[in-house]
Amino acid sequence: MAKKEIPFDEAMLQLEQIVRQLEQGDVPLENAIELYQKGMELSKLCSEKLQSAEKQLVTFMGENKEEVGQNDE
Repeated sequence: MAKKEIPFDEAMLQLEQIVRQLEQGDVPLENAIELYQKGMELSKLCSEKLQSAEKQLVTFMGENKEEVGQNDE
């Protein structure tokens, strides 16, 4: 079953909500474990999205630098 891809902003909001719930400390153990697992999944997703965005920026900056260098000649 394929997971639905969620936008970075939505994943961060969900992660922040989970952290708030867990920090309150009044979540039953079973629910806390489920929330923790979901939070870890969201954290991984956000990290992957940030790494992907960073690679795109590095690529773009490299291409842009090459174009600027060619225009200087």
